[in-house]
Amino acid sequence: MPFTVFVTRHLTPDAEEKLNAFCIAEYWPEKTPPPYQVLLEKTQKVDGLISMLTDPIDKKIIEGAKNLKVISQVAVGVDNIDLKAAKARKIPVGHTPDLLTDATADLAFALILGAARRLGEAIDYARDGQWQTWSLTNLLGADVHGRTLGIIGMGRIGQAVARRAAGFEMKILYYNRSRVSEIETELGASYVSLDELLKSADIISLHVPLNKESKGLIGAEQFKLMKEDAILVNTARGEVVDTDALMTALKSNQIGYAALDVTDPEPLPNTHELYQLPNVIITPHIGSATRTTRSAMAILAVDNLIAGLENQPLPKAVVSSES
Repeated sequence: MPFTVFVTRHLTPDAEEKLNAFCIAEYWPEKTPPPYQVLLEKTQKVDGLISMLTDPIDKKIIEGAKNLKVISQVAVGVDNIDLKAAKARKIPVGHTPDLLTDATADLAFALILGAARRLGEAIDYARDGQWQTWSLTNLLGADVHGRTLGIIGMGRIGQAVARRAAGFEMKILYYNRSRVSEIETELGASYVSLDELLKSADIISLHVPLNKESKGLIGAEQFKLMKEDAILVNTARGEVVDTDALMTALKSNQIGYAALDVTDPEPLPNTHELYQLPNVIITPHIGSATRTTRSAMAILAVDNLIAGLENQPLPKAVVSSES
């Protein structure tokens, strides 16, 4: 009997072609995630599951999926998956790291530039017919070249952002669980405490995974430490930032600007007050959204799944079958 697999959203055509040649795959046809009850029902008898960040793969789902041999996530982060439950059943869990580093770093830097130069406001200004003449003082933004960039989380993506910042001759500060000596040697980056980074940086870019330590990492007390014209960029996870505290900081001009590719809640309802603030740029979690990157992620997710079904080590595993 061929293996059966449930995929919680359509993949790229090349990935689906590879998957369909190997097993019987059922794809959730909607652009939005399957409802929890549907996810629970669809996973009960399948051999494999390909999931997205928005799918809550909790203990109930894992324990109810009696035939499940592998979970393959199309993302780097796996905070939506109960890894403890997967380990208990010796179900390997795969993810897709490394592939999206440059795409996400590119977007982070695009958001830095967009916030500093007020691009969202400028685009609206032109489209709304307000552009009547050239003005010496209209839509003045901030310089990026030569400013101080604070990077919170100096992993692969944080390092890629730092290398881009070097091209703008920025001073680089970073806060991380441990020192990254190679980035200090290569770029002259300085390892500092979180408080010192928040006080000193003109632009702060978040690149931490979501866990107990990072949830709510940037809240009211942290905003009080930032410069009045500071720019906060988040391409990590929405829950790293306290949304209410961010709202207060932006409305009271405690900080200058925020540029967010991730939000809490996510997706952010279109009625949310954040959309009404002029000093915010919001994009819909598109950090890895290039054709090349998303295709590579989907292919790796399929490779992880196939390896798990064949009882082989996953190319990229968070949890192995031996865990």
